[in-house]
Amino acid sequence: MKNFINKFEAVNYQLSAGCRKEYYGVFSSYTIKKPLFLPMTLQLRVYVPPHPLIKHWLAVARDAGTPSVLFRSAMTELGRWLTYEAARDWLPTQETTVQSPLDTCLATVIDPQIPVAVVPILRAGLGLLEGAQTLLPLASIYHLGLARDEETLQPHCYLNKLPEKFDPQTRVLITDPMLATGGSMMAAMAELTQRGADPTLTRIVCVVAAAPALQKLSAAYPGLIIYTATIDEKLNSKGYIVPGLGDAGDRIFGT
Repeated sequence: MKNFINKFEAVNYQLSAGCRKEYYGVFSSYTIKKPLFLPMTLQLRVYVPPHPLIKHWLAVARDAGTPSVLFRSAMTELGRWLTYEAARDWLPTQETTVQSPLDTCLATVIDPQIPVAVVPILRAGLGLLEGAQTLLPLASIYHLGLARDEETLQPHCYLNKLPEKFDPQTRVLITDPMLATGGSMMAAMAELTQRGADPTLTRIVCVVAAAPALQKLSAAYPGLIIYTATIDEKLNSKGYIVPGLGDAGDRIFGT
């Protein structure tokens, strides 16, 4: 029986199933099955928000005829709307009172004492950063440069501006348009967690995700939550997501 979730299309990877089509929630044409885990078990969650603006800008980004300047705009907008969704129930808040023109009233505000960090994975993650920053203007930005060897598909780090230690309450948002093989994101998560970042307080914002990356992240960081515009079915022999949207970094920077 299908489990309909109104707010998002939620995908929970089944760690024990080892099958790409084992999902829980509503998502395109995939087979939807009942969860195979206990309710209290940590489980990787992938949200595909059904927002029309996310769908529109995803279509623009996918189109091979979209020029670089418009592709950058699409990345900015996707970064903005996916971050908006990711911030729900994630940003720390506190209760207070404010004085309206007529009377005092209860209010909820963002807690300024709890740090928020955005980590763009260079270089393509910069395309989503501008949109994310419009919603998180006070967040600290820590750049992490990872390049993938096109033969081995393994990442190597060429820039690391992460702090030596994160406050354990830090909310971390990682931006990277493509979750393909998962190598870069696994390397990024390793760098973050060894500096004290809590995976359960970490959110990943991407545009397109694929099963290999989700399976790796699910096995290593089951408390992680990912927000993506879509999930594609496969990778080609070069490790690119198909149909995907091509090399996001090249298209963002016109190279």
